[in-house]
Amino acid sequence: MLRVSRQSRMLTGCMAAALAAAAALPAAAQGDVEAEAAAPVSKGEQRLAKLLEGRVAGEPVRCIRAFRNLPIQTIDRTAYVYGSGSTIWVQRTRHPEQIDDGDYLQVLRRDASKLCRDDQTVQVEAFSGVFSGAVFFEDFVPYTRVKPEAEG
Repeated sequence: MLRVSRQSRMLTGCMAAALAAAAALPAAAQGDVEAEAAAPVSKGEQRLAKLLEGRVAGEPVRCIRAFRNLPIQTIDRTAYVYGSGSTIWVQRTRHPEQIDDGDYLQVLRRDASKLCRDDQTVQVEAFSGVFSGAVFFEDFVPYTRVKPEAEG
């Protein structure tokens, strides 16, 4: 008769559970991908898509020229959009889910003529002026309006 210690039985049980979990992982990951594909598009994404209609994305850039009167739109839980006219720049940030269109964006340190991904930026509540979170920029993506081709 073969005697197996209690510790060996527990170790074998743990290994079997780990193997079962590992085998189920690809199936669970496939379910996550399908769930994301079926998830409804947020209002912020819809608003951004409408702003980007008729525009083509360019190469991402680290900095954009920032004038005192540079228009900015805050799209809740999605992105900041800078500029107007033929080219606009989209800044999705490292954590776009934390963007709140009810807060002010405050740049603490930057070059006077440009806004860059490395600038220190925070969100401040509009009514109380209380700090509500740090903002970590990513590269700015330019979107340029496409001119319709002339028929003929």
